[in-house]
Amino acid sequence: MANTAPLPLPEGIEAHRGAVLHFLDDPGNDSDPASGSIEYFEDGLLLVHDGKVAMVGDAEALLPRLPNATRLTDWDGGLLMPGFIDTHAHMPQLPVMASYGTQLLDWLENYTFPHESRFADRDWARTQADQFIQLLLAHGTTSGLIFCTSHPASVDALFEAAEHQGMAMSAGKVMMDRHAPDTLTDTARSSYDDSLALLEKWHNRGRQRYTITPRFAATSSPEQLELAGQLAQAHPDVLVQTHWAENEGEIQWTRELFPDRSSYLDVYDHYGLLGANTVLAHGIHIDDRDRQRLAETGSRIAFCPTSNTFLGSGLFDLASARSAGVKVGLASDVGGGTSLSMLATMAEAYKVCRLRGQTLTPWQAFYLATLGNARVLHRDQEMGNFRTGQQADFIVLDQSASPLLAMKAPYCQTLAETLFNLMILGDDRAIAATAISGTIRYRRATAALPESSSIPSRKPLSTHKEFE
Repeated sequence: MANTAPLPLPEGIEAHRGAVLHFLDDPGNDSDPASGSIEYFEDGLLLVHDGKVAMVGDAEALLPRLPNATRLTDWDGGLLMPGFIDTHAHMPQLPVMASYGTQLLDWLENYTFPHESRFADRDWARTQADQFIQLLLAHGTTSGLIFCTSHPASVDALFEAAEHQGMAMSAGKVMMDRHAPDTLTDTARSSYDDSLALLEKWHNRGRQRYTITPRFAATSSPEQLELAGQLAQAHPDVLVQTHWAENEGEIQWTRELFPDRSSYLDVYDHYGLLGANTVLAHGIHIDDRDRQRLAETGSRIAFCPTSNTFLGSGLFDLASARSAGVKVGLASDVGGGTSLSMLATMAEAYKVCRLRGQTLTPWQAFYLATLGNARVLHRDQEMGNFRTGQQADFIVLDQSASPLLAMKAPYCQTLAETLFNLMILGDDRAIAATAISGTIRYRRATAALPESSSIPSRKPLSTHKEFE
């Protein structure tokens, strides 16, 4: 006999009904996920209270036990997942996306630096930060690790926009005292002072986290890297982000600028910038010694497939990084990257892996974009899955959002096939809604669905049975 006893829930519970999928652990990269790594409810219920996950489970079992006043949103078969997390993106670079025809160093000089110079204007910075945040929500991204510019106003603008939406952002002012236009360069001392002031203002303010952000070794003097390392040592709970081993020309330039260091990675190691709080974007042209040192220090890599292919930088070796025990996140790297969509990023990552003779299962791809990226950023105790007490940042995926997805949907026999279709064919159209701490912050115009306090009769998303 079904249990109909009322659930021990506080007043004000809100319920969201649909298929529900989240990860409890790394599923591995085999065709079947590791035992206990995922939780899937074909017809599920996500219960939210005061912005946090109260419970997740089977709708048929939970609905009769909800308080009568429960507000229920039925997403009509949509797939509810934790919001996507991006481990490397540039807020100021949206307008330079898809700029034609150059590799990294020329691209920075011709496109990126001129545009970033505009962020000295506080009003411009706020306008661009608001646009960036709105676009993240429209693409299902609820959190990220973000580069601003060298102007403190750009950092304030991003955190203000994120705070307004209740989003969890980690971001920092670019530290860059050489090899860039005067409109963008700081000094070793001013970059330290500005970064410290921003850290004291924003770090752990609500859901915001400051991040120490030297752009990359070539644009920082030894003095600046020394001070960045000191700042990191003085604030051991603060993340460090920078670029590393993206482009062969960049690597050769770094060798010339730091002839006393044994490798590009050794530059960061020497100045105390490696560790479990460090996220290095790219890491393409590296060797086993580099991977060993990353694993020893706990340093992480942000895999940026769309920018790596668009700029012709190279193909990241995901399998070797994982085999060496290096933690890897998935990232859009907009504006070198060509889409804010983590679905499109998964698709490109899959292609990069195939060109490397490897594969990327949909289980691993969706894990990386959610719980995996939360772990990379040390925020998995707050977000990344639907464990009780987590912030209720979630998205609703529409598996028939585009003509191609709709055409393929009837042929999906398993959940893995549905996920693979979404990651290869999906884009921002597949995001029906995005919620931050339980509040819907974005809803696709064609996805306006009724809300009801009653319990409707309905059919579930599909006939996926393998994870009941």
